Amino acid sequence: MIITLLSFAFVLGVLVFVHELGHFLAAKRIGIRVLKFQLGFNPTVVSFRRGDTEYGIGALPLGGYVKMAGENPEEARTGAPDEFLSRTKWERFQVLIMGPTMNLLLAFVLTALVLYHGAEAPVFQDQAPVVGTVTAGSPAAQADIRPGDRITAVADRPVETWQDVFIAIGTHSDRPVAVKLLRGGVESTRTVTPVTSSRSRYDFGDIGVQPTVRPKLIAVNAGQPAERGGLKRGDLILAVDGQPVNSTSSFRDAIAKHPGQTITISVLRGDARLDLPVTPVKQGAIGWIGVGIGEETKSIKPSLPEAVGMSVQENFRNAGLIFRTVWGLITLETSPKQLMGPVAIAQMSGESAELGWAALISLMAMISLNLGLLNLLPIPILDGGHIAIMALEGAARRDFSIRVKEKMLLAGFVVLMMLMVTAIYNDLSRVNWIGRLMGR
Repeated sequence: MIITLLSFAFVLGVLVFVHELGHFLAAKRIGIRVLKFQLGFNPTVVSFRRGDTEYGIGALPLGGYVKMAGENPEEARTGAPDEFLSRTKWERFQVLIMGPTMNLLLAFVLTALVLYHGAEAPVFQDQAPVVGTVTAGSPAAQADIRPGDRITAVADRPVETWQDVFIAIGTHSDRPVAVKLLRGGVESTRTVTPVTSSRSRYDFGDIGVQPTVRPKLIAVNAGQPAERGGLKRGDLILAVDGQPVNSTSSFRDAIAKHPGQTITISVLRGDARLDLPVTPVKQGAIGWIGVGIGEETKSIKPSLPEAVGMSVQENFRNAGLIFRTVWGLITLETSPKQLMGPVAIAQMSGESAELGWAALISLMAMISLNLGLLNLLPIPILDGGHIAIMALEGAARRDFSIRVKEKMLLAGFVVLMMLMVTAIYNDLSRVNWIGRLMGR
């Protein structure tokens, strides 16, 4: 719990600070007087003043703000050039845009940093999506999707890699989706309804297809059958009793079927193939050899220029996913159950922190990208909403009245509150005991 809270405070604190710093620096550069720079919302816990600006930390660590002189039309203004509304629309645009821009830049820098440090990625992630296994009884099996089928499109969007497939399927949980296949040179379409993946508590869709992967031993327990048989951490599983193994589940099934019986496990260790006799012990009614199983990975260790280029590609890909998700929420193609709020972010922060700094920084980069892009949406009360209002005023060649702006901001506030209530409801329903009370 402590790790979760500290990680959440660190992630959110950095993201909010960077966002508000963008507004602050832009205002200072233009010559706008900044009255207050605060992390967290009121009441203010601690503060100090330097020059015209009060710097503070609020008791509620879920945001922050920069208060500028003359930014509120309802407040008394002198018309001095250091007041926000006294500046031109172009200058005000620069102040508003810099908050989201700083978050986007942070996402780019953090992603490049993680990639440059080096990372492990599944070997199948960027491979063509040729189906390796289909889970019995799954939506894919019911739709007659078979091993060997090449998935070419999901929801009328071409997919080139397994990563594309998982993302496209995942965002259509409990929503019918068209899947185009290529089988024997003939293209066909199946309508499949992804179910919530049992491997995810965030309502991520799954149709029961997996790539062909070689299981990798990520742990071998001391004194257990696997170690006694000569298996070692890092071995790639090729076959069991001569039968090829193409998924972690098929390897588990092969072991489970032979309690007390000696089997031959073929592995790849370095460049050498080894056939090792292993006798699973009986645990309950199934066989068990005492190993941890993962998927084959590849090491990524780019140079600094390569890491920068990969960061650009990764963030553009993620930005596309974010916009598709937002559009899916509007068109009802994406379930609102996938929205996450502060509780889910806190949980993910704690889990990432336990995995190491790289996982936590990667999560921070993704949240920063989300924060930057979502703040640019033309919803009044967000930065993008204020920019949109200024654009409309520019097109109309007149400023809107305070009453009209108040109605716009109220509408934006209602939209944001609806989204926040939905996200918090989803967060709470994912907590086991609260979810049971909700009947989920």
